[in-house]
Amino acid sequence: MPPKIRFCRSGDGVRVAFSSSGTGPVLLQTPTWLTHLELDWKAVAWCDWLSELSASRTLVRYDLRGCGLSDRHPREQSMERWVADLEAVADAAGLERFPLFGLCQGGAIAAAFAAQHPERVSRLVLYGSYVQGGLAHPPETSRVDEVQALATLIEKGWGSDAPAFREVFSCMLMPDASAEKLRSLTDLEIRSTTPSMARKLWLAFHRVDVADLVPRIRVPTLVLHCRGDAMVPFEEGRRMATLIPGAQFVELEGRNHILQAEDPGWGRFWEAVQAFLAEGEETLAEVPPVFADLTPRERELLDQIARGRSNGEIAEALFISPKTVRNHVSNIFAKLGVAHRSEAIVLAREAGFGRSDSGLPSRTSA
Repeated sequence: MPPKIRFCRSGDGVRVAFSSSGTGPVLLQTPTWLTHLELDWKAVAWCDWLSELSASRTLVRYDLRGCGLSDRHPREQSMERWVADLEAVADAAGLERFPLFGLCQGGAIAAAFAAQHPERVSRLVLYGSYVQGGLAHPPETSRVDEVQALATLIEKGWGSDAPAFREVFSCMLMPDASAEKLRSLTDLEIRSTTPSMARKLWLAFHRVDVADLVPRIRVPTLVLHCRGDAMVPFEEGRRMATLIPGAQFVELEGRNHILQAEDPGWGRFWEAVQAFLAEGEETLAEVPPVFADLTPRERELLDQIARGRSNGEIAEALFISPKTVRNHVSNIFAKLGVAHRSEAIVLAREAGFGRSDSGLPSRTSA
């Protein structure tokens, strides 16, 4: 089935295209460099990725501003704007709290969003990502020279009929891929954005610096990286995992930045990701009918109430404001038909809320 494509507006008015595919629990994916919601499914370099991500979940993804079906000529490319775009897509898709997946630059965007909006992210998966780009302070002279040289290559040759200029980037992304997959990626690159925007994005991604943000992440996080990654050094992935409190780190074998099904790390990657996401998925079948009208967020708060926690303690545990907690509590009481906290606690505990092994969403299990 082709993905369902919709549009929303970001804070500065830029139109962002997003899509959904598959069925099941939601997973939101941030965009990496040069995406196209329609063409990605036809590119042999990406089709296995998209099939796996949406096999048992509803995959929500979007085109980066300047790429694909999103507005092609935005004025600004910055972390602030990318995080705002992510928030706009989540709002438009009706997602209150969700697991988030990011690859490469998309991982840095996802990490920044999780640090700034912890109340909205249930789990975070980062693959092949980095904390600081090659132009971030303090830059290494050799790395700056390399980044600028490749920026010039984009400027001079990206729009050429000869694919050789773009093949340089395809080979950096997938040095061990087949000729067919390299051609597919090279073709996708030029169809996803203009030469001037490709250069602008290349430089913007190398200015990324989330070193001050990632230590603030307080959601369960899985970081994966290929040891021989030819685009983003392995040490960058390990640094990301080191800076995020409690993050799990999985080392993968292979050199392809965009993992392929024939790569040695492919199987381990999906096993780790699926197991990590499954740990945080809610078991709705165990929720008694009296609680069926509660949203996942309201059930999460009810679980906290059943543990005997005050509104202030709940606000701190779930990274939301006390006012938001009060509003949720009022809605919960109205839906359950109770007038007092003690009544809600009795109902909740009888149903199994408030226990770490309840299978219901809580700060310790989600």
